[in-house]
Amino acid sequence: MKVSSLWILLLALSSLSFATENPSESLDSYISDSKKQQFDYTYEKNEAESSKLRDSWIAPFSLKYSFIKNQQDDEVSGASEWDQESASITWNQTIFQSGGIYYGIKYATASGKYANYSVDVAKRKLVKDAITILMQIKQTDLRAKRQELQIKNSEIALEQKKEQYLNGQLDSSFLDNAIIERNLVIQALYDIETSKERLVTKFEAISDKDYRQAAIPSLQNIEKDEFLTHNLVLKMDESEALKNSYYNDVTITKYLPKVSLSAGYSWQGETKMLGAIDRAENTSYNYGLVATIPLDINTLDDIYSSRAEYLKSKVAISDKKRELSALYDQVMQNIENLEKKKQLSLENKDIYKKLLDETNELFKAGYKTDYDVELLRNSYEMATIDFKIYEIDKQLELLTLYEMYKKD
Repeated sequence: MKVSSLWILLLALSSLSFATENPSESLDSYISDSKKQQFDYTYEKNEAESSKLRDSWIAPFSLKYSFIKNQQDDEVSGASEWDQESASITWNQTIFQSGGIYYGIKYATASGKYANYSVDVAKRKLVKDAITILMQIKQTDLRAKRQELQIKNSEIALEQKKEQYLNGQLDSSFLDNAIIERNLVIQALYDIETSKERLVTKFEAISDKDYRQAAIPSLQNIEKDEFLTHNLVLKMDESEALKNSYYNDVTITKYLPKVSLSAGYSWQGETKMLGAIDRAENTSYNYGLVATIPLDINTLDDIYSSRAEYLKSKVAISDKKRELSALYDQVMQNIENLEKKKQLSLENKDIYKKLLDETNELFKAGYKTDYDVELLRNSYEMATIDFKIYEIDKQLELLTLYEMYKKD
């Protein structure tokens, strides 16, 4: 029995199409290039936004230039004209902000990491959607094959009922039920085919792969510690807490003393044209330090608000860990039940195989009909398909974990 079951298991697995490459590195290949490019541009934007925020403490130079041409006609003094030019450079740079500059840089870096993790999570969800749909398409193909076998069995049952009815062994109600049963299984096949077309449309909208040739990934079990350690959602929450921590520090320093360096240079020139050209110029510059202490009635409320947001995000981490731990346990329980179903399908195959062999012998001896042989052969093949469907169900359960699992 064990040898037979092992042989059946290997045969069933060999007929399934799985991707053999490292799934944690290859899952992204299931979404289209255009989708990946959009995510890449989002990463680039996040990097630029983080860099801009990180350098926002550096004050810009203000450059100004003006040119004004004046012309005047006077009956007494006659016509006159003159030009006015001016230029200035000013700079007001904060050089001390009670730690605000340091925390601002840290906040910008943490914001960039959080933004990237957010994109990672969104990208991984799209990847999961693509693979889920592909797996469902494969399952739909298997269910269609199984339904075709079911139709064959219903047609055999109908033929048997016809013969029994014509021989007076059954009344017409049994024949009617057999006809209804045949129609129902045929309609079910039409529903399966319709469902497949919908799935194909969804898959082609997010993937460049040909669903007919694409292999589904072979996902392996993950230990709980490994799942939590390399969990994208958890890392995103942790990065959000760190970001909020630095933002809380930035908020506090916003209301503490700061010192700024100010400097400026200005130039002004005027050219008059009254027979001879008369030109005058004037330049000036200034520099100094400015110390400020902001006094705001909303200071405490602002600080308490940012502090509460930080504490909330810290609590959310432990809550998310518990949620993910429960999710992992549920997935493992579902997989355990699927393994039982797979084992049951193997046992059914063993039973049908023995019955099929025995019925073949009885058919050759004239004790069984070809209907009996075909019914058992179809049931044997349906048990084989059941095993494959359960295996894909297992992969779908593991995909729930791989959606959030990614090593750096």
